[in-house]
Amino acid sequence: MKKNVIVSLADSNYFPLLEELISSIKRFKESEKVAICILDAGLTEEQKKKLLNVVDEIKSAEWDISVPEYKTKGKEWLKSQVSRAFLPKYFPNYNRYLWIDCDAWVNDWQSVELYFKACDNGKLGITQTIGPGYKITTKASWLFGKLAIIKSQNFKHAVKSKIGFDKARKLAFAPHINIGVFSLEKNSDGWKSWQDNLFQTLKAGNIFGSEGLAINMSVYLDNLETEFLPLNCNWITSNLLPKYDEDNQTFVEPFLPNNKIGIMHLAAGIWKDKEDMRLNKEIEIEIKTLTGKILNKSLRFSN
Repeated sequence: MKKNVIVSLADSNYFPLLEELISSIKRFKESEKVAICILDAGLTEEQKKKLLNVVDEIKSAEWDISVPEYKTKGKEWLKSQVSRAFLPKYFPNYNRYLWIDCDAWVNDWQSVELYFKACDNGKLGITQTIGPGYKITTKASWLFGKLAIIKSQNFKHAVKSKIGFDKARKLAFAPHINIGVFSLEKNSDGWKSWQDNLFQTLKAGNIFGSEGLAINMSVYLDNLETEFLPLNCNWITSNLLPKYDEDNQTFVEPFLPNNKIGIMHLAAGIWKDKEDMRLNKEIEIEIKTLTGKILNKSLRFSN
């Protein structure tokens, strides 16, 4: 019986990305001991039939917390903003859960192992969106002398969600946590903390981003014990492009010691001529190699 599971979600538009994620996982022999489960947020019957040949379970994503219909009509994919906080409900037969967004793919199995180890003893395994070379997401607009208007992703979402200014201030400068890749044990207290915070953020805020704010609240306000993993375990390409190691035919971090990218995440998209690489695999961008050459490459997974 498989005790560890990797879970993702997709609709029909992101199905090609989901297929690539699954292929990137199954090429590793170690994946034979790990289940793959999928939440369906608008897949076609043909797509689901195709998936049944390569995954362990498929369940329909639900609105696990009630959300006004006017916010959700025609946006089934937004269920990912709610359902991932309830994974043990959908797939109860596993001990450790690793969520990977379908616009990410596994480049190095060591990252998968790190996530499963990170969530031991109820801890949350996750990465922060801060590190050498990463874009600074917190900004200050200086007014008079020492006065400034602070803009941060956490603070903006917190204010909109009406969780209170005291909580919003505490989150303002906390390094933002990306929820696109995370791990938790089945019996972790983290699920309840996250669900409670999500219920609060959904009452007044936008659906998109609500679950990210909620997990930031669990970590920084509820003090959920967290194992922060290296950036290469969830490399967000829109924050910083990787380099390419031609000798080993793999993507690596752009700064020394040029660690191998573990999980490549195309969050927010990679855009060229107003087209998103996530929706067009033919798009290539300039990527530097370790020797300084410039290559035109896609950041999508390919066998």
